Amino acid sequence: MKKDKKKFEFSERFVKILTIALFISFLFSIVSIGYLIIISPESVDDPAYVSGKFMHVKSDYTLMFAQSLLGIVVMFLPSFFRDKFKLEVPTYLVVMYLIFLYCAITLGEVRSFYYRFANWDTVLHCMSAGMLGLLGISLVFLLNNNEHVPIQLSPAFICLFAFTFAVTIGVFWEFYEYTFDGLWGLNMQKFMTEDGVQLVGRAALSDTMEDLMVDAFGAGIVSIINYIVLKMDKKNIYHFKFRHTDDDEG
Repeated sequence: MKKDKKKFEFSERFVKILTIALFISFLFSIVSIGYLIIISPESVDDPAYVSGKFMHVKSDYTLMFAQSLLGIVVMFLPSFFRDKFKLEVPTYLVVMYLIFLYCAITLGEVRSFYYRFANWDTVLHCMSAGMLGLLGISLVFLLNNNEHVPIQLSPAFICLFAFTFAVTIGVFWEFYEYTFDGLWGLNMQKFMTEDGVQLVGRAALSDTMEDLMVDAFGAGIVSIINYIVLKMDKKNIYHFKFRHTDDDEG
């Protein structure tokens, strides 16, 4: 069997250590925040909150708990694809993914980096859009891997698909935030301040619209860069390809 061009890969040991560290971080957050949900005040008007005993109210801790629990589930998606579909995700994408989860959930929500650093959310949306753009390119080659119906795709089409894929996922993420903000009384779309003051008009929309614009910007930059990379040498497609684990056995 013809071997693919060598790709940059992190070692399996490094990825495993990173995964374990992230799992411990999420597990610690779930246990500690679960306790805080029980004893925390319901609103900012509660005397316990006013006294400064608690930094957040119950709904804030509920969001942190839900995000940490979701983090444990989604962090194993690369392993799920490897075991279920025999697809090995490029390790550089796995490492980017795990780092993003830590920055978004543990630092962003649990450690309140979204409030402590004005541009934290913007940086993460730009990072996620770029990561999704790379994933979109990988999906093109995965879905087009059909020896019976060969289709030659231009770098422009591939990168256009990657751009639209990343932006679309960003839109669905905003759907998710809006839905659960309404169902659980959360503040993922940051329509109110950390003190519970609700924003109105354009200010209430700014977080969502800025997120979408940053998603488009990050996806656009990654798509343009990779268009240039693919135009320079078509063999660079091997940097984006998923590997079938069955190939390692043959």
